[in-house]
Amino acid sequence: MKQLPNLFTLLNLFFGCCAIVFALQNGITVSFDPEKGSQLVILPEEMWFASFFIALAAVIDFLDGFVARLMGATSGMGQQLDSLADVVSFGVAPSLIVYQFLRLSYARQEEGLEISWIWLSPAFIIACAAAYRLAKFNLDAGQQYGFKGMPTPAIGLLVASFPLIYWHSDNDSIIQLMVNKWVWYAMVLLLTYLMVSSLPMLSLKFKDFSVKNNWSKFLLALIAIAAAVLLKWMAVPVVFIAYIAVSLSLKKRTT
Repeated sequence: MKQLPNLFTLLNLFFGCCAIVFALQNGITVSFDPEKGSQLVILPEEMWFASFFIALAAVIDFLDGFVARLMGATSGMGQQLDSLADVVSFGVAPSLIVYQFLRLSYARQEEGLEISWIWLSPAFIIACAAAYRLAKFNLDAGQQYGFKGMPTPAIGLLVASFPLIYWHSDNDSIIQLMVNKWVWYAMVLLLTYLMVSSLPMLSLKFKDFSVKNNWSKFLLALIAIAAAVLLKWMAVPVVFIAYIAVSLSLKKRTT
């Protein structure tokens, strides 16, 4: 029974591998207009499954720690397994989603389908930053109730929301932003910085359930509920920004 938390962690890794498979299988479909000579590029909805499996991995990532504490089965091996699984589920899998969006951005341009992989490879910096951030986390015992740098599951969930936003948004401005290669290059730089930085980030673990000690967590929960109702999938980046704002405001209160 003491191996049960490790089995949960391995399930996180399993779901991360599934996300990678669906991210790789999305493909790009091109049709040509014989009159205008234009091309229509479509991102097939198989990418939705990559988002789904990253979300499942995040749920399991939360539960494995909870199960380990409940059973008194926390261990150094469990911590290492958790980080290895997180690199795949919240580093490699999101990198491939960004890679495919970069492909889509270039494919909309003339001769864009022939673009060199070198221009797409910056997507993998996210995976490298995730590995660095997790290694730093493992060496720092002081991040139980607060993080230094953005947690990798938060990055994974943010990136996983982008395919869903792209398909379900009726806002042309948002859609155009998501097929702009410069937006994705900027996104890579931003997410990398957030992970490797030492910015103080709020941990969502509860020491107790009092409002006084957990007002920031309850505030984020209210923002998440309201955003989900009003904004649907756009709620994810909104909550992500709110999480950063609340975390930094807590730091100012303590300095």
